[in-house]
Amino acid sequence: MKLAVVAVGGNALILDGQQGSIQEQMANALEMGRQIAELVTRGWRVVVTHGNGPQVGFILLRSEMVDGSPTFLPRLALDMAGADSQGGIGYIVGNSLQTALAERSLDKTVVSMLTRTVVDENDPALQRPTKPIGSFLSREEAERHRVQDGWVIVEDAGRGYRRVVPSPNPKRMVEIDAIQTLVNSDFVVVAAGGGGIPVVEEAPGRYRGVEAVIDKDLASSLLAARLGADLLLISTGVPRVSINFRRSNQRDLDHMTTDEARQYLAEGQFPAGSMGPKIEAAIRFVEAGGPEVLITSTATLGDALEGRTGTRVTLAGQPSRQAI
Repeated sequence: MKLAVVAVGGNALILDGQQGSIQEQMANALEMGRQIAELVTRGWRVVVTHGNGPQVGFILLRSEMVDGSPTFLPRLALDMAGADSQGGIGYIVGNSLQTALAERSLDKTVVSMLTRTVVDENDPALQRPTKPIGSFLSREEAERHRVQDGWVIVEDAGRGYRRVVPSPNPKRMVEIDAIQTLVNSDFVVVAAGGGGIPVVEEAPGRYRGVEAVIDKDLASSLLAARLGADLLLISTGVPRVSINFRRSNQRDLDHMTTDEARQYLAEGQFPAGSMGPKIEAAIRFVEAGGPEVLITSTATLGDALEGRTGTRVTLAGQPSRQAI
């Protein structure tokens, strides 16, 4: 039975114009779950990964709002906020996907797996924070956090100040064997949420959390490769990847080789803050031996599976499958 790893963004649960209430996230997750259930109907085993950007922002904001309150509440480090988001989003996605499977009379159980992702303690990225997180701050708030909490603060395009944290490269998942066992036992698995909880291994079996954010697409690529997945499906906000995006000469891509993808990256076609990590994740998976990557929007997943939309990434000389 073939295995697909489906990577969805945290923003897939909070659509444009929404406030991000739990009810909204539940409703969006159910629609997403109905699309993913199509893969299960077609006989695929499925592992779902997800982003957590908006949700971690909510968690950190709640922590900030009670800072200085006469009632003591522990302030959350970023690794703890990531763990909290994995649990909450895992419940939302897992419960909604379970409902979608039941609607199709599919006798499958969804399991959400808390996942730790190991990073190298000597990764240079840990010394160069670049990933903005949390809400915008005034100059006074930013300076207070810089002095009191040791935050690295940057000014963000005239909109205010934001905290930036490291985004190290994922090396492996601590729970990989457990995830593999669940997949082999025919469970539908939700794992590596938000890229996983970033940890370093101080000694064999001894892990320490670090204040960092792991890119969820790169983590999903790593997970898919380690599981030997037949397909990495990366969800994004558009049906197909494009070059010259939003220009008069925009061109949608049905297929890219990894060589072409690298060339487009070098040309600056895929910015680091949007499509870039998805393309890098696709390259890593295919070059690690994965057969194919499909990049499309959640809403057009069914059409993409039929070959009517989506962008496929393969090695040079390896034909893409038009339908899955």
